[in-house]
Amino acid sequence: MLAKIIAELGPWSWWVVGLVLLAAEMIVPGFFLVWIGLAALIVGALSLLFWDSAFWVWELQAILFALLAVATTFAGRRLMLRNAATDEPFLNQRGASLVGRTATLHEPIREGRGRIRLDDTLWQVMGPDLPVGTQVKVVASNGRDLTVEPI
Repeated sequence: MLAKIIAELGPWSWWVVGLVLLAAEMIVPGFFLVWIGLAALIVGALSLLFWDSAFWVWELQAILFALLAVATTFAGRRLMLRNAATDEPFLNQRGASLVGRTATLHEPIREGRGRIRLDDTLWQVMGPDLPVGTQVKVVASNGRDLTVEPI
């Protein structure tokens, strides 16, 4: 049945596959099927040119489609990563997002270690020895530890 449909559609069968994949992209999240659909449309365009040629057999079309699907997926991924801009660059780096903020020491800094409260979290801080209640500024972040200096 599928062979009959492909035989009747001729070179347009790749266009149908490509458009179905592009339509499926709207249903399936992930922005992945668009690149495979683009590969099918490229093979469809080549099919319009070479359909009556002796070398344009279905095996060549399938191999070309597979290669183009891989190539367009990698190219699309690279394109998307290059243009990936966010309005929250420190989204998964909470410590780094605290650099520049000021706080009051919750526990004194003794032997280079203490604690501050920022928002609803107690943070380990490193810096010069200071008493409780001193205003400090976060100047650096190293994982969970923040480096502070007095204001």
